[in-house]
Amino acid sequence: MRLPAAEQLPPAWPSSRFPAALPAGRRRLVAHVLNQVGADGAVRDSCRSRVLESALALALVERSGSGPRAARARIVRYLERHQNSKDLIDATVAAAALGRGTRQPARRQALKDIVSRVPDFTGPRKRALVHAIFTMLGAAAAHDDADPHAVDASALHPWAAVQAVAVKTILGRAAGRVPAGRDDVTLLASTQRPGTVWEGNLFIHLSVLHALVDVPGMESVVDAGLRTALMHQREDGGLPFVTDTDTWSTVTSGLALCTAGAQREVLHRIARHLVHVQHANGGWSYTDHAELSDTDCTTVAVEFLHQLDPDAYRDPIQRGLDALIAVRGGDGGFPTYGSGTPSEACMTAAAINALSTHGRHHHLIQAALCFLADRQVPDGSFPPGWSSSRLHTLFRVYLAAGPHHAMSGRIAGLVQSTQNADGGFGQQTRAPSDAISTAYALIILAGQLDPVPAARATGYLLTQQRADGSIISVPDMLGPRPFPYHVPVLTDAFTLLALGHLTPRIRPSRVLLPGRRHSSAQSAERTAP
Repeated sequence: MRLPAAEQLPPAWPSSRFPAALPAGRRRLVAHVLNQVGADGAVRDSCRSRVLESALALALVERSGSGPRAARARIVRYLERHQNSKDLIDATVAAAALGRGTRQPARRQALKDIVSRVPDFTGPRKRALVHAIFTMLGAAAAHDDADPHAVDASALHPWAAVQAVAVKTILGRAAGRVPAGRDDVTLLASTQRPGTVWEGNLFIHLSVLHALVDVPGMESVVDAGLRTALMHQREDGGLPFVTDTDTWSTVTSGLALCTAGAQREVLHRIARHLVHVQHANGGWSYTDHAELSDTDCTTVAVEFLHQLDPDAYRDPIQRGLDALIAVRGGDGGFPTYGSGTPSEACMTAAAINALSTHGRHHHLIQAALCFLADRQVPDGSFPPGWSSSRLHTLFRVYLAAGPHHAMSGRIAGLVQSTQNADGGFGQQTRAPSDAISTAYALIILAGQLDPVPAARATGYLLTQQRADGSIISVPDMLGPRPFPYHVPVLTDAFTLLALGHLTPRIRPSRVLLPGRRHSSAQSAERTAP
């Protein structure tokens, strides 16, 4: 996600083509993101409440008969505020948790909506997961069922394996099948430790408790697990998807600040924190509290450390690259989690961006580019990734392939043809504009010849900036796919990153003063953003 080399940039644009408020807006945003960097170098911002986990927590409280009454009442009020949401999934889940009933057509439409927004290889598992969710909420129809192969935990990474076993247990109990086996119960119970959410994932944590709630001897485990979950209840009464995304927030903010030319002392503070939380295998996870490393965090950490000081951080960079290469698929692509799991377009692009920091991985990069070319849809897009916005994968592939690759040409054409009238971009075609999708698009537009689309996108972003410098946007990241969750600092970081890509394209404009002749000595220059 880092900046391309200066020699790869097209000719510069005059700053007069861009909003006059851009320099001040960029300075406020830099200051805001800098303020998020803690004394230890981490960027910490809470994951906001979500309907899904809030609904599962309420259902567990009702089923187990435990949990403080005040906590229950706050969850109820949170869900009541969302039962008429414009989001079909949120509205359906909230209504089911509140006992307001969900009609079969609503459940089927929610299922169709969910499956349509995930990669093909996860489709069967998502169908099973949706049936399990409505079963946990007591709203599944008697004939709702799922393909038993969809909950096969073999060849899955640890998070997906635990989730699959929980889903299998929940659906099996609902269908009157044989109770959960000893091995399954042991696996599920192994994730429970009072006061700690396993891998920081509250969705899996609550699913496991629902799977164990009727298992003899697990009463105290469920009670302690529910108390642990409620420790993360937010001020609005809801519960979040994960406890935090501190490492992902740190790597993205660090790279954005590095691109913006922030103070070196702060950047090295961030780098030292990242070196401290690097895993033994060389990778990084989305949070300091998770053991499973992922391609996304690892690639951006490598890019940040390389851009900051490739010599000072040579060892952690090399260990990060080794971790990436270790999970590379036989098809030339890269998965999100672990060797042997399916390769994905966005993660493959991310791996290329990291591998390109060194000059000795050409064969891996070429194979990965071939994988991406095979996955590109004729309109220029790619299969769904870990963002609600298809523009996320697009900008990362664009940077990985370079501006002159055929893939990048199709990407640029798609982006330029889908800009909204207000200058912004939505998560999908014809969707209302939002800031983070527009930031993704701006990274691509910053590499084009025509400044007009980039200037219009910049103008839209400035309209979404608060007085404190932060950026207003919709939830974007997904987990589990396709359920969006919201960590506001990520919008700030990606917007700052986009402006970092834009800034090298803008040169100061020479403004002719009244009554003076054209000459550099007689002109005043406006300050470039």
